[in-house]
Amino acid sequence: MALNDEEPVLVRKAQGLDQMSVDELEVRIAQLKAEIAACETEIEKKKAQKRAADALFGGNG
Repeated sequence: MALNDEEPVLVRKAQGLDQMSVDELEVRIAQLKAEIAACETEIEKKKAQKRAADALFGGNG
């Protein structure tokens, strides 16, 4: 099935913060905080794995 040349191509452009509403900014902050929390959780997992490996193999911390 060929695309009709007259159909618009939907492209999601990044919005500048100044173009976002207060509600959109609050949602964005919540999403970013969730991503940060996920990163911090992953960091702690990796640190725990390193500590366990160091304890087992006598690593230098």
